[in-house]
Amino acid sequence: MSAAEGVHFVGGVPLDGVEDVFRTTSDVLGSRLRRIPDGEVGLRRFWIGCQAPLLALNFAFELVDHDQLPGMLSVRLRDGVDPADVAFGPLGYASSAILAYDVFTRLQGEGVIPGHCRFQVSLPGPLEVVAGFVRTEDQRAIEPRYAEAMWREVDAILAAIPNDRLAIQWDTCLQVGMVDGWWAPPFDRPMENVIGRLVRQAEHVPAEVEMGYHLCYGDYGHRHFREPADLAVCVAMANAIAASLDRPLNWIYIPVPIERDDDDFAPLEGLALPSATELYLGLVHYRHGVEGAGRRIATARRHAGTFGVATECGMARRPADRGGVADTLDALLAIHAEVSDPVVAGKGADR
Repeated sequence: MSAAEGVHFVGGVPLDGVEDVFRTTSDVLGSRLRRIPDGEVGLRRFWIGCQAPLLALNFAFELVDHDQLPGMLSVRLRDGVDPADVAFGPLGYASSAILAYDVFTRLQGEGVIPGHCRFQVSLPGPLEVVAGFVRTEDQRAIEPRYAEAMWREVDAILAAIPNDRLAIQWDTCLQVGMVDGWWAPPFDRPMENVIGRLVRQAEHVPAEVEMGYHLCYGDYGHRHFREPADLAVCVAMANAIAASLDRPLNWIYIPVPIERDDDDFAPLEGLALPSATELYLGLVHYRHGVEGAGRRIATARRHAGTFGVATECGMARRPADRGGVADTLDALLAIHAEVSDPVVAGKGADR
């Protein structure tokens, strides 16, 4: 088996605290990682779910049935509320990142985290949150207000964390759905409007900060919102992002559903990324182990050049009861190590 080059963590790791995340991932995969996230522990384990209370408790909104997820709730503007008057306070992303970075720097100073690794902060684009929790008819009006709050979070992160030690990932799920047709957008011309937003997000990230995009089909009840027909939509979006940015694109992540071992990989032949952009394929699945990951790597090799590996989505909602029958995290990390090569010599390189 020809091993993949390096490993990428989307963000979530199902451990109780950031120090446990940093220690565990560094011990098993330190030489294979270019960046390490804080694991999105606590309330952030459910991705944008941590933002739902901020909208539900905002007096500008009232709770209503979700118009795209039956049985779920969303919000809409109360009658008479001017969207220009809607305001959001701190969203929690900056405070979490700053606290986690303190732990990151301490452990890096102790030699636990390899010196080459950057601290990764994974953020949803503003429309991801608004599309997830605001009724479709109000999304265009609310998006600019929420975006203002998100840019304040980004600015606070940039001010507190040395930019040459930082990496920012834009988690992009519902906007993939808008392009692919399984999530109703609040605008016409989904591809054009989504890519425009993804590019504008990059304008808030200085070039010295590494930056990438996680293209995703979701993890709703441990299932995708919709299984992609193949990798074509993600490839088209990756190409459009890369062609539109005025700053370096450090990585792109594309998910690979568990049953894909065949020419559904063929769209990768059309991938047109800058030579310095890392490609990560989410083809590691616990249920199929090393053998399954190896088959997918071999298939992807026929259609793509160099790439690293990741899980299909994040690991945050995977049980991780160490020593119990529910524990799968250690085995999952071991699969990553078995099917990948180090990106640098050093800690963990012999695993």
